[in-house]
Amino acid sequence: MPVNRNALIRYKTIDQCLQNNFRKWTLEDLIEACSEALYEYEGIDKGISKRTIQSDIQMMRSDKLGYNAPIIVKEKKYYQYEDANYSITNIPISQQDLGKLLEAIEFMKQFQGFSHFRELDGMVQKLEDHIYSQKNQTASVIDFEKNENLKGLKWLDPLYKAITQKRTITLNYQSFKSRYPKDFHMSPYLLKEFRNRWFIIGKLGGNKGIFNLALDRILDIKASEQPYTESPDFDPQSYFKDTIGVTVNPNQKGEDVRLFVTQKHAPYVLTKPFHASQKLEEQNQFGIIISLKVQHNFELEKDILGFGDGVKVISPKRLRENIRFRMKTAMSAYDNDINEKIMVNLYRKMSYRGGALLPPIYTETERNKILNQISNHIEYKNELSKELQIDIFNQNLTNISAHILGTKTLTDAFYFELEKGQIIPWNQNFSTEIKTHIPFHSLMKKIECDDSTVQTLGLLICFHQYYDTFTGLNVFHRSHLNKLSPKEIELISSNTLAHQVDLSAMSAFVFQKGLLTKLVCPPNFKSAKFIYLEWKAID
Repeated sequence: MPVNRNALIRYKTIDQCLQNNFRKWTLEDLIEACSEALYEYEGIDKGISKRTIQSDIQMMRSDKLGYNAPIIVKEKKYYQYEDANYSITNIPISQQDLGKLLEAIEFMKQFQGFSHFRELDGMVQKLEDHIYSQKNQTASVIDFEKNENLKGLKWLDPLYKAITQKRTITLNYQSFKSRYPKDFHMSPYLLKEFRNRWFIIGKLGGNKGIFNLALDRILDIKASEQPYTESPDFDPQSYFKDTIGVTVNPNQKGEDVRLFVTQKHAPYVLTKPFHASQKLEEQNQFGIIISLKVQHNFELEKDILGFGDGVKVISPKRLRENIRFRMKTAMSAYDNDINEKIMVNLYRKMSYRGGALLPPIYTETERNKILNQISNHIEYKNELSKELQIDIFNQNLTNISAHILGTKTLTDAFYFELEKGQIIPWNQNFSTEIKTHIPFHSLMKKIECDDSTVQTLGLLICFHQYYDTFTGLNVFHRSHLNKLSPKEIELISSNTLAHQVDLSAMSAFVFQKGLLTKLVCPPNFKSAKFIYLEWKAID
């Protein structure tokens, strides 16, 4: 209930009078005291009616203002508090108001990391302890999405203070792509949350543009001696207007994006739009077509991919191709899963036949990354990066090494290409037949040994495109059991039908040394690209 200022002055005056137990207070005494108080505080000199003071006493006795004042009348004439220690100032807030305040605090506590809210929570706790001897616990009826294990929340408070106090800071920062941390001098302007991750937006050093840095990649924050750079033109609302998320290209305008959404997923997209610019263009029994005006960034692609087969990009073409490629790569990650059961079957086949065909080892993204590094090495004659070893020995190849190769030592590793029609003739020692190749010295360990007494396993990995199957590898099963002379090899290859190994993209063939093999670049290939790895069982 709203209470005007004059009434509050009267309540306070009556309260002060009744706390004075050394005097008896009649209704006329209270009227006189309230009149003097109103004149002193408000300059009001007109009298107060008897009915007004009686109404004030009734209001103070009631629960309407949360006072519940124990005002009694003695001898049908004198007013006093039944509890000599009572005062309306002892209850600064009602239980109802406290409940509302607690609800607000629970809401604000979602913003972990801000000391302001922690301090406010402490203030409310003091109020609770003061008013109630025992707090009634109630279950929460509002639950926000939160992750208390998120990194970087401890930086919220110092960054907030740096923004409000306009102080330049030095951030020790390491992105997911960087090997080492780096210091950035930033003039911070804005803290922005997106999908439960926090970002600091501001200017870095002498750079003109606006940058965003993720709080979970910040290692340390220190004060900087560099002057703070104001940015009066930076308006968060207009800056992020054409963007989903935090990745903004200031030189890029929003693109017209058209998406088809299946009937099953349409209600979700209509009730929770991708972006404020979303418009419904068409609708039929199969689904809807919506349009957006947004920049093409990582967050847009991630949102589209989040619907899986429920959303298809109609335009622009570049976005459509990016989504198509990423979904294809995701599918290959499932298709290329080489588990222990597959390993057991492959090892059994290889032990009996001398060789076995492996499922694809790499995704198309991994393939492109490996070939790009090798291409740069060939073109610029630079050293092969140490990252190549990590890229080649991905999870699939590591599983193969553990289950099939065991404790064998990698003694040979190289990349080679075959031109159309080029042939590696029938042989029982594959690695020695490849005359032109690029060795991976950092991967292998050269050891002198008697090959005739050492078990050797080779792995031939094919790096052609996904839409072709390489049919140029031919083998004779179980030929590894005997060392053949050139004449015997000629006789067998001329009179016996060889087994053709169909290598799909990124698949591989693991075989024991001595297996009779022949490699040909077929007519449908301009060239064929391979990586060959060889292990020896050395004690």
